[in-house]
Amino acid sequence: MSHEQGPWRLKEMTPPDADDRLGRHPCLIVPVGSTEQHGPHLPVGGDTIIVERLADDLSVRTGMIRAPTVEFGVNMTQMHPGTLTAGLQRKTLHRVMNELIESWEIGAGITDFLVLTAEGYEPHQEALSTIIVQRAEVKVVDVFGLDFGDLLAGPRGPEHGGELETSLLLYIAPDLVKMEYAKDRAPSAKSKARYRRGGKATHVSVPGEATGYPTLASPEKGAALYTFILDRILDRVVNHPA
Repeated sequence: MSHEQGPWRLKEMTPPDADDRLGRHPCLIVPVGSTEQHGPHLPVGGDTIIVERLADDLSVRTGMIRAPTVEFGVNMTQMHPGTLTAGLQRKTLHRVMNELIESWEIGAGITDFLVLTAEGYEPHQEALSTIIVQRAEVKVVDVFGLDFGDLLAGPRGPEHGGELETSLLLYIAPDLVKMEYAKDRAPSAKSKARYRRGGKATHVSVPGEATGYPTLASPEKGAALYTFILDRILDRVVNHPA
């Protein structure tokens, strides 16, 4: 896509073009994905695909540069043998993010960072929420942490590859979703209780399976959910940063 319209992807820009863009918008969008199973019907890079699309669209809407994606997050790799799930330790992701942010803050003078993730696992969130900066501001947005209200039809509760994620991917990357393999699986009572207390209970699936209600997903629902997420980020983080 033309750089006259965006998205403004850092890896596709020359240093003079990036400097010029940063002079107008000294903010960098940093998508952080994950590589893990979400049941037999979704791609292992589903979380990454979602945040990459959001980062591109936010770049188009705001004029901000979009950094290359960090493709690996913190997850329970040992719980999903044989699925090519791969993850980092919390301290490893924290160090990676600290070094990247430091390079951009000190080397390029970036004053604001918008970190996008679709991974709610507590150690992953902790690694991102504790990034160390000198003077810059870092905002971390967990796109699955919003209150989606009536946009979801299934019972409220923790999910992993359920209605929300499946709907978004049916909208964003329908060719990668295999709905013939989708199977509903209610979360455990322990996961539900933790969810009601406000805890993060994203990793509630068993090896090779999803948790939640993916059969309720649809591309139309995905379009509505995606628009909701994009608008909320623009309104709460970009347009009203305070």
